[in-house]
Amino acid sequence: MDMTRRAALAAGAGAAAALVAAGKAAAAPADDLSKLAPAERIRRTYARQTAKAGGTWYSHVTRVDDAGALRTVVEQDADHVVNGYSVQKLAVATAVMDKIDRGELQLGQKLDLQADIILGGSGIYFLHTVWGDDITVANFLTAMLLVSDNTAVRMCGRVVPALEINEILAAKGFVHTRVEPVANPNRFYLGTTTPHEITDLLTRLANKTLLTPASCTFLLSILRWIDGYHDGIRRNMSSQERSRVATKYGADFNTLGAARHEAGIMFGPDGAPVLVYGFFAEGLPDLDNYGATHPAVEAHAVLGRTMFDTIKTTTVAAARAKTVVPQFRPVNGG
Repeated sequence: MDMTRRAALAAGAGAAAALVAAGKAAAAPADDLSKLAPAERIRRTYARQTAKAGGTWYSHVTRVDDAGALRTVVEQDADHVVNGYSVQKLAVATAVMDKIDRGELQLGQKLDLQADIILGGSGIYFLHTVWGDDITVANFLTAMLLVSDNTAVRMCGRVVPALEINEILAAKGFVHTRVEPVANPNRFYLGTTTPHEITDLLTRLANKTLLTPASCTFLLSILRWIDGYHDGIRRNMSSQERSRVATKYGADFNTLGAARHEAGIMFGPDGAPVLVYGFFAEGLPDLDNYGATHPAVEAHAVLGRTMFDTIKTTTVAAARAKTVVPQFRPVNGG
């Protein structure tokens, strides 16, 4: 009865503030993903980012557990057969390296870069404007994986024809990962894969069982190099962090809309593979945007930072083959 109006208002404001604080405290566990266990943090980030980006996603992510074994963290329609686009260049490179492992081809073998096989789009060879160089197999494999050169795919077809590529992939246990042959036996469309098969390929590449250890190291050193693709998974990382991520991006469109894919491996500070991811999305908006502002690519960037943060200090006690990559050093001048 004796409470003044000012005191009553103050008391009401205090009660309201307490209710707001209580509400924030109750919401914190759901909103502050940093407080979650690593696997759950990745899952929730994936759910939020894919919903925001739109389209239809097919994905598979595995991460090492406390015992050092890879466990599934994200699995969404991971057996769906999808056009791999430039992610499929991983499979093409695997077939070329398999032929090298069998002694039927050499990294130092040279082929002439013919004018009539030059393709535009991604890559560097079409920028030359004049052609005819003799380049090594190692040269065009590097161009194909580092800058996704389309002409390099045709160079691969000259040394491993389409049907042979598919035979090699089948022999390695892949059921759906295939290139699509055309009338010219040395040319092909990049074909199809599944998230499960691509992450299996990457896992075996990382543990040096897909090919000989030397061939696995060669491919991984290219995929991990810091001059590669930065718009997606590796966008929000330092150069040293980027060197711990081997990644391959693919982008195109079909009747459903835009397609934006990315797949790769993250390594712990001890050099052991600790996380493998494969994100495939189609039916997306922004058809002609191939840059970092595409909604799905922005989702990749958030996922990349989140996933890397969960493995930043993760080491694997079990003996595993380590990947040796060149140390990044900035070079000034010519």
